[in-house]
Amino acid sequence: MKEFMMLFRSEEPEVTPAPEDMQAKINLWQDWIGGIAAQDRFVGTNALGTEGKIVQANNVVTDGPYMELKEMVGGYIIVKANDIDDAVRLAEGCPVLSTGGKVEVRDVMVFE
Repeated sequence: MKEFMMLFRSEEPEVTPAPEDMQAKINLWQDWIGGIAAQDRFVGTNALGTEGKIVQANNVVTDGPYMELKEMVGGYIIVKANDIDDAVRLAEGCPVLSTGGKVEVRDVMVFE
């Protein structure tokens, strides 16, 4: 099996959700990831924070990450799948899709 990374893209929320709403969202993510882990296809995951810097050539460092749109990358998961279509099928149940977000599925290159 190959490894694939799924990047979760969504718009930044306009308001902070209530604690019970946040816990319900966490439960959806745990259930989805748990389903992938139960198939022995889970490699790793993490959420991304809001602090960051952009490093460019010539030692130019700026605050970021900022995008011109309100879209942000909120996190990622790495899974094992037979091919890209198999990885896409795993992405179909991702909770970010139910709120208008997107999942970008990319193959992970292995250098030996």
